[in-house]
Parts: sequence; structure tokens; C-alpha cells
Amino acid sequence: MLSLSGANADQRYKIKPSQQSSVVASLYNKVAAMAGGTSVSAAATPYDKQLDTIAKELMNAKGKSVVVSGSNDPNEQVVVNAINHLLGNYGATLNLDRACNLKNSNDAGVAELLNDMNSGQLGAVIFWNSNPAYSLPDAKSFVTALSKVPVKISFADREDETAQHCDYICPDHHYLESWGDAEPYKGSFSLMQPTIRPLFKTRQAAESIMKWAGATQADYYTYIRDFWAAKIYPMQSGISSFEAFWTQSLRDGVFESGFVMGGVSSFTGDVAAAANQLSKPASGIELVTYEKTGLGNGTHGNNPWLHELPDPITKICWDNYFAVLPAFATKMGWRQGTVIEVKSGNTTVKGPVLLQPAMADETIAVAIGYGRTKTGKAGDNVGVNAYPFVSMSGGALKYFATGVNVNKTVDDDYQLATTQSHHTMMGRDIVKETSLAAWLKDPSAGNHVHLIESPYGPKTPEQLDLWATPEQPGHERPNHAWGMGIDLNSCIGCGACVIACNAENNVPVVGKDEVGRSREMHWIRIDRYYTSDTNKQNAEEKGLGKLDMYGEMEIPAADNPQVMFQPVMCQHCNHAPCETVCPVAATTHSSDGFNMMAYNRCVGTRYCANNCPYKVRRYNWFKYSDNEQFPFNMNDNLGKMVLNPDVTVRSRGVMEKCSMCVQRIQYGRLEAKKENRKIKDGEIKTACAQSCPTNAIVFGDFNDANSQLSQLFKDERSYHLLAEVKTKPSVFYQTKVWNRPAVEGDKHHS
Repeated sequence: MLSLSGANADQRYKIKPSQQSSVVASLYNKVAAMAGGTSVSAAATPYDKQLDTIAKELMNAKGKSVVVSGSNDPNEQVVVNAINHLLGNYGATLNLDRACNLKNSNDAGVAELLNDMNSGQLGAVIFWNSNPAYSLPDAKSFVTALSKVPVKISFADREDETAQHCDYICPDHHYLESWGDAEPYKGSFSLMQPTIRPLFKTRQAAESIMKWAGATQADYYTYIRDFWAAKIYPMQSGISSFEAFWTQSLRDGVFESGFVMGGVSSFTGDVAAAANQLSKPASGIELVTYEKTGLGNGTHGNNPWLHELPDPITKICWDNYFAVLPAFATKMGWRQGTVIEVKSGNTTVKGPVLLQPAMADETIAVAIGYGRTKTGKAGDNVGVNAYPFVSMSGGALKYFATGVNVNKTVDDDYQLATTQSHHTMMGRDIVKETSLAAWLKDPSAGNHVHLIESPYGPKTPEQLDLWATPEQPGHERPNHAWGMGIDLNSCIGCGACVIACNAENNVPVVGKDEVGRSREMHWIRIDRYYTSDTNKQNAEEKGLGKLDMYGEMEIPAADNPQVMFQPVMCQHCNHAPCETVCPVAATTHSSDGFNMMAYNRCVGTRYCANNCPYKVRRYNWFKYSDNEQFPFNMNDNLGKMVLNPDVTVRSRGVMEKCSMCVQRIQYGRLEAKKENRKIKDGEIKTACAQSCPTNAIVFGDFNDANSQLSQLFKDERSYHLLAEVKTKPSVFYQTKVWNRPAVEGDKHHS
């Protein structure tokens, strides 16, 4: 299936789930042949030529590479580790001395727990941050086994799928109401402290366990302090009193123990034995389950922000689906929305088809985390539950199935809500791209400048200006000229910026029906583009007319299209088309370079949206707060607690758009004023920039020649989106550079 990692890969190869083990084993053999290792048994694969190339590249990067696998098969992971051992990555790119402690699991332990429950060996069971009656493959068997346990306790915050079968539900505090600590990485100790008083009559789960166990401490805060005094404080020598150490640790939020690595880690696994246990490639239709980037495993299934976040790849909201290759769907007589029935073993699930380019043939992908029935008003009965397709194999959960049977139902086609109905750039260089080889020769490769015909001959957009006059050459920026830069080389399309913007700016959730009408309210979107097999050159060779040419350009490449992502928000144009058409001057320009909205002046003509070439302005058709039609997070007191008090909740009938988090700019301005100083570069960050995990988004001041933003803009990869329409945006992008064979557009055009 096409994952977010695959979409960002320089080169991606499609394989069916059952082929992954043989591909890993074959790669090991090819690396071993060059590194002097011993080969292992490996099933034949159709990717020998590609694996030869990969093995050579890995050997050329010996000690500077890493091979990873998303498989949950322990044997496959042993073979992967053996490859890293042959490549000299242990002690170089792999550090086992300081392992990550997050997301550790024990699938075999869960199977043992079920056996103990069924045999009556357990007197009590406690569930904390877990919901096995929903997330285990055979939930019915689990519920049956649970009924044989005398005492059943859940710390869930609601009567979820597991808690409903428990004798006692003892709701845990929210993490913002709790004390706690953690060691996410060995030697890094973090502290968690409450920021609000408990809203309800709850008690922290750790404190409940502490009291039930007969601990001597009066509360969990005291327990944490005593633990840090006995175990953590002795790890340092710079602070002479525990009270001072505790205060500093609370202030910093984390204590680094000065962990020193031991000897170089080495590989000790039995690669031959592991290879013999690997699964063999299968024939027929296969099914793979996966987690969506937003909703994950369904733990936060009642969060409407996550449901409304478009999937980075499919751009679908409020649903999961059976994703299949378009060519395979055609062969099976399916189309988008066709309802099919998928059967694997004793599990049968019905759901809609989604046509997804770059899928492996005869493979169906479906997301887990959906189909909840006891999560809350936003998440109940959204999508289908795919966990029953998961199985236990060799002491580990297996997230794919072979020998799947599929039948087309007689149900009406199912409507999926999407935020993007076009798939390619259709010959336009919206996302500018080039190859690494071309960029090394010419830093401006792929970033050609559009020339515009004028009475004076072809001119660049910068040479033509409809607005400027000798007396008024342009907008004055006496203090600040705020802007934003987005490096498309760093953007992975994850959507973190979208959620951050929702939270910061009180962006309403509108639900599936409104999204299906193209009325989503997101102030920032991430466009996803596929490459196409058709371009202007080969269309001319085929003798295609313009309509046929553009029609075929819109079809993603049949085999394995490349994927590009581009975040788009209001570009805060200095020659803003929206400002010239507003009849009531509701959208105006600030002296800091912003395109602003006066909500109480807007009368909803929507002229500005029609005139915006970037289509980033959102008209709110309804009052989303205190409205029973939109029962998400704005129509009850508890939901309103997540709203940002620094940002107004807009009423119906006005235009909304990105404000560059102006409330944060005002706060930074006031803080600098109170301290009688200038605003420091990087001191103010928009919500999208702050949340970006790859630092792809940079916010700053163009008036500061030394700012990070100004320096980035000088890079020859920088360009404005739709520069040819001469809107002079305050947002710029940087060309995407692929480390793969040359792509169209590598040549620089002036």
C-alpha cells in the first residue's frame, strides 16, 4: 500500500504484504555476498534487479545507513538487524544503549493473559489506557474470557467497549490534571505536572494503584518526589540539595542524566533460524491493515479534529475504506464507492472501495481505528472495524491476511467525503521539483521563471506591476514585513500543521456531509499531487487535442506514481486580488504585510473567494457553535474548553482564512514592548510552524535582513506560488529536490 513513508521515498517499489519477508531475506543475501557473510534461505522475488541496486547503494554507505522494517514479525526484524550488522551500522547509526522506551509491547503476553483468564487463574484484572474488547483480533473471545475473572476494573474516562464489561469504572485524571514522570529514552527523565484542577470527581490511576497497594505516601505527588529523591537525584552532582534539584527539574521539565554509552552494541541474533521461520509469498488477494496518520489506532476516536483531518494520501475524511489499485478495481468490476464484502477466515466485513494509485496488485488496504461503538458522539459508528482481520501468528500480531475472498454486494454506492478531487498538476509547476544531480550542477534547477507577454516584450512578473506608480511604488512596511517560507524538501504531508491551526484558531468542524459539499473550513490545507504518464510532449506525439490531453494528464501514472505535498494557506498577497473586489472593504492590507479580515464588516458576497487564485478563503455557511446540526466541540461547555480565548469564534456568513496567527504576533509585540526591545527572530512562531515535525515552515520578518526567513528567501530554490499572476505573496516555497533519476523540469529556464 502507499504509506506516508512510501510517498516521501525517492524510490518506491510495490510489493504484496506476503512478499515482504522474502524481499528482506533476499536483500540480506545480496548484502552478505558483498560483505563476506553467510547466505540464508530466501524465497524467490521478482525484484532481484532492484535489490542488486539497493544492496550496492547500502554497501557504498556502509556505517552511514540504516535499514528498517514496519513488520511486526520478530523473525523478519532479526534479518533486518542482521543486514544492519553487515553494514556496520551497530554503534554508528544504531545505538541500542539508549533505546526508545515508547510503544513497547508484548503480544505473546496478551495471548498468555487470555489463557489465564479462560482457565480461571486470575482473581482481578485492571485496564489502563487500553481497550482490548475493541482492539484485539477476536474481541468476542476476549469478552467471554473476561467474564470468568471475578474482579474487573477499568480506568477509562468513559464506558468504552471494554469498560462496559467491567465491575468498576474508576476514571483516571486527564494528563493535564496529573503528576507523573517518564523515561522516553534511557537517561532522559521527564516530569509531568498538573496545569488545571480536576474538572470531575476523578482520581489519578497511579494514585489509586498506590493506595490499593498500601503505599505509605499520602498522595502520588509525594510518591513521585520520594522516588526522584532516592533514584534520580543521585545521578547528578551539580546541585547540592534535592529541593533545588526538584525545582530546577520542574522548571526545565526534563533531567538528562549525562548518560554515557557502554561498549559498541553488536548483533547476537540467529539469522539463519529466523530466515527459516519467515513466511513465504502467497497467491491470490491479500489484505493489509494499517493506521491512518491522523486517527491512529482509534484511542482518540472521539476527537472530531482527527476525523476531519484529510488522510495525507487519500484525502478522505470521516471514513475508512478498502483501498485498491484502480486497474485491479476495473478488473473486478468495481468503482469508487462500490460496497464490497471482504472475508478472511471467520471474519467478514463490508465497506466501500477507494481507488488508490500505487497500491500493489491484488492487495486491499483498510485502516484500523474505526468502527468504534462506545467512544462518544463524534466517533461512534464511523467507518468499519478492521481489527478482526488482525491475527496472532508465532506469538506476534499479524497485520495482513492472505487467501482473502471478496464479493461485490448489491448495496448502493457509498459516498466518501474528500477535500481534493484533482490528483495531478496537469502540466503546471505548482510544486517545482528537480533531481539532486541537476541541483548540484545548478542550484536554481527546476525553478524556472515564467515570462509574461507585454507591450514591451516578454517580461518577468517582477518587471510588471499593475499597482505601483512612481509616486507610490508599493506598500510601505515601516516596522515589520511578516512572511513565511515552506521548504517542500522537508514537508512530509503529515497534517500536523492542519490540526495545530484548528486548535489555535478555533477552526470549526463541519462533519462529513459538509465536507462532501466542499465546505470544509480548514485554514491550511496540504495538496497532494501524483505524477502522470501524460505530458504535453507525448500528448502531441499521440495527436491528442487539448481537452483529451488535460483529461489524460489528470490520471495518475498507472504503475507507481511519485507523490508531492504542498501546504497552502492564505498567501497574504501584497497585490491581493481579494482586496480589490470586496464591496465593503472587509478584507484589507496591514502595514505589516498581512491580508486582514474584519469579520463584523463582511457581508458574505464571496467575491473575494472567487477572485482568489489560491482558493484558500473559507465561507462559513452556518453558525457552527451552539448548533445541534454540528454536535462536535463547539456546542457544549466541555467542548468549548478547548477553544482559544485569544481568537474569536466567528458567526455565520463571514469569510475565514489564515491570519498568520496574528494573536501570537500581538503577544510577541507586547512582550518586546514591555522589555523595551525589538522582537527577536524566531521569538514568534505561527501554530503551523511550531507544530511541524520537520521544521519545514519558517515564520519571520523580511525587514530583518539577518532573519532565517530572509536568508532562506535568498536561496535559489525559492519561488512564489503562481508567480505569473503577480499577486506578490508574503509566502514562498522552495523547490523539491529528489535523489532519483532526472525528472522533467530539471533544466533552468529564464
